[in-house]
Amino acid sequence: MNRTEFIIVTAIILMAAFAMGWFAHWLIHRFARVSGEEMGELDHLSSMLHEAEEARDQAIIYLEQREAELMNQITQTEAELRAAMEGLRDARAEAEEMRAYIERMHANS
Repeated sequence: MNRTEFIIVTAIILMAAFAMGWFAHWLIHRFARVSGEEMGELDHLSSMLHEAEEARDQAIIYLEQREAELMNQITQTEAELRAAMEGLRDARAEAEEMRAYIERMHANS
């Protein structure tokens, strides 16, 4: 095989490879083509997904705000409970002192 025959055979092989690649590309796009109706449906689905993500973000923000409010209420309630327990402890101590005083007064009489 001389140089000219080699160049011709190589050119034919390259042309055949190009033709097969073009045909494969055409087949893929022919079967995987998206119609206008499907594009409309995809647009609708993407807008629904976007709305769902926005709703999720708003729900997360609401839950975070609600959690902060509830934590604040819990903190206030715990502070009130501590104050009430201290008041009850003081009242019990005062009642015990009064009881002891009354017992001493009865014992002295």
